[in-house]
Amino acid sequence: MTTGTPLAVLELDGRPLSLEQINLIANGSMNAAIASAARPRIAASQAVVERIVTSNETAYGINTGFGKLSDVRISTGDLQQLQRNLVRSHACGVGEPLEEPEVRAMLLLRANVLAKGLSGVRYQLIELLIGLLNRRVHPVIPSRGSVGASGDLAPLAHLALVLIGEGEVFYQGARMPAGAALSKAGLPPLVLEAKEGLALLNGTQAMAAVGGLAVLRAVRLNHLFDLAGAMALEALRGTPVAFDERIHQARPHPGQIQAAAHLRALLRDSEIRESHLHNDPRVQDAYCLRCMPQVHGAARGALQHVREVIEIETGSATDNPLIFSGDVLSGGNFHGAPLGMALDYAAIAVTDLMSISERRIDRLINPDCNEGLPAFLSHTPGLSSGLMIAHVTAAALLSEAKVLAHPASVDSLPTSGGKEDHVSMGMTAALKLKQIVDNAEKVLAIELMTAAQGLEYRRPLKAATEIERARQFVRALVPTLEEDRVIAGDIERVAKGIRNGDFDSWSA
Repeated sequence: MTTGTPLAVLELDGRPLSLEQINLIANGSMNAAIASAARPRIAASQAVVERIVTSNETAYGINTGFGKLSDVRISTGDLQQLQRNLVRSHACGVGEPLEEPEVRAMLLLRANVLAKGLSGVRYQLIELLIGLLNRRVHPVIPSRGSVGASGDLAPLAHLALVLIGEGEVFYQGARMPAGAALSKAGLPPLVLEAKEGLALLNGTQAMAAVGGLAVLRAVRLNHLFDLAGAMALEALRGTPVAFDERIHQARPHPGQIQAAAHLRALLRDSEIRESHLHNDPRVQDAYCLRCMPQVHGAARGALQHVREVIEIETGSATDNPLIFSGDVLSGGNFHGAPLGMALDYAAIAVTDLMSISERRIDRLINPDCNEGLPAFLSHTPGLSSGLMIAHVTAAALLSEAKVLAHPASVDSLPTSGGKEDHVSMGMTAALKLKQIVDNAEKVLAIELMTAAQGLEYRRPLKAATEIERARQFVRALVPTLEEDRVIAGDIERVAKGIRNGDFDSWSA
């Protein structure tokens, strides 16, 4: 992203970052810099590594082999080659590359946690990470290959390769060798010193980057499913009585209370509601309408928990060993269990939002339960299929999400000759969540389109003010379905609007 106005700068000192801050960097809307307060900590930590090397002490990762080979002592003259070999050997990821925003988030998070000053790396190394970020030199990082054990070893190795002038990058719209891109960008590569390769590779920044950006999208979706559900309720001539504040204060889960309040705000001043307020024979609506605060609210609570886990991780030292006032301590902060479990939880929450949405879509098009709306919301049922197959698409997307929602974190396979004998599969959880969120954006788009069509069959009555505004916004993206046409592009257009934040004024 290039503009005539200098970008704001996010200063990094190892403290936690919000998902919103990560997203701004990921989308190229901010630059980053190392906070001046971090410099003394970085220097002190690196001095401990230098002392160990010069005094010929033995310390894991500084002058030993790695994993199963940790009892192999490495001579001082071979320490640079040790770090270089580590990076090269671990760069064995496969699959499609991560997207540019995900790579930018990885660079940001890796720089931030190294700026805590517990990793023993030089200031220049962190500065080069930030240089890649600010000059838009984006490492090519294959998406598969991490089991989330000693962190995201393979993805971070592909990132680290670029710091030594190897591997590939995307730069100025082209994929090219890293050395050529660094030269064009005016960024000299580094020769890694003791511990620096290991400090770059041990960490959870791939799963945190991919998962964190997906969670932020999921939070947006959670709120917008309230909007789609409120639109569906109006089109189906449902009642907002189930959202009465007293009901939710009697079961005071915060997410449930928030969802009910949002629904009440969306449904104020409805002509449709007034038209059947005193002569409606129905006692209560189906669960997909009546239980929106409970289901959408539970998802809010789940995603809030996941957000907190990831934001803690953004300011956490996750390499090994760590350096504390001269003590070099080996531990397991690189293990991805906290993130893996949390991202699996998010996947379940988003899939359940899709599930209740699919039931509302069915009620809108199904002539057996759509409160007098035309079959499949077609102007000429029989001659035209209307939105029949849009519902089929939603069902297909939901079915895929249900398969993907099986937790990755319950799996473990021993690696590294049994030394790394319990792994988190956290990167798998992140990648699965990303796909589920992609699917959910399309299901939400289908519900918004279907509900908008249903509302138009209630004319001349108008829905609540905010619902009418949302219907008009949907119509600015896709026209009313008056006769059968190809609507694949319609779904993609609305889903893109959701992902780009175009509907965010209805998010609360």
